Amino acid sequence: MSETTPMPESLKALVVVDVQNDFCEGGSLAVDGGAAVAQSITDTVGLDRAKGTYAFVVATKDWHQDPGEHWATGDDAPNFVDTWPVHCGAETPGAEFHDNLDIAIDELFLKGRTTASYTGFDGGASADESVLLGAWLTARGVMAVDVVGLATDHCVRATALDAKVAGFDTRVLLDHCAGVAPDTTEAALAEMTSAGIELV
Repeated sequence: MSETTPMPESLKALVVVDVQNDFCEGGSLAVDGGAAVAQSITDTVGLDRAKGTYAFVVATKDWHQDPGEHWATGDDAPNFVDTWPVHCGAETPGAEFHDNLDIAIDELFLKGRTTASYTGFDGGASADESVLLGAWLTARGVMAVDVVGLATDHCVRATALDAKVAGFDTRVLLDHCAGVAPDTTEAALAEMTSAGIELV
C-alpha cells in the first residue's frame, strides 16, 4: 500500500486595501490613524512577505477619473454615504501610496475609474486591467486571504465580504486597519462576523 501524499499547505495572500495619501492624515478624505496603519503594515509585512507567511501580497487603489456622483462637486455637499469629497484622482499625489507603506507587492489592482468602487474585487491588475483580483488569486492557487488597510467600515469591509463570497478563507487583521466612524465600523464588524469572516 502506498503512502498518501500530504496535501500542500493552502496558499495565502495578503490584500492591502487603499492605503493612499487621500485616505491618510492630510488627505481629502482622511481616516484618523491612516498613516499609522501604513506603518504597521510595513512593520509586519516588510519586503519578505512577513517572512514567507504570504505566498503573494497584492494591493488595491482607488483610481478615479470620472466616477460620476461618487464625487460631490460644485455646490453639492458630500453626504458621506454615497457621495464623497474628490479623492484619489488617477495619477494625482492623493492616489499614491502613503510614504509609510514600504512593502513588496506582487500586483496592484486599480478600481473605480468611472464608477464608485468599494471592493478590491472590482480592481483590474495594473499590468492588464481585464484581469480582476479574484481571477488573479485563483489562477495562482490562493485559497485564503488576509485583508488590511483603509477603511474598515468601507473598502476593507466590502473587499472582505467579496473575498468570502468568492470562496476564499477570509480574515481581517484589525490591528492593521482603521475605520471612519465608530458606529459604521461597529456595524461593519458585525456584518463581517455574520458572514463568517474571522476578525483577528
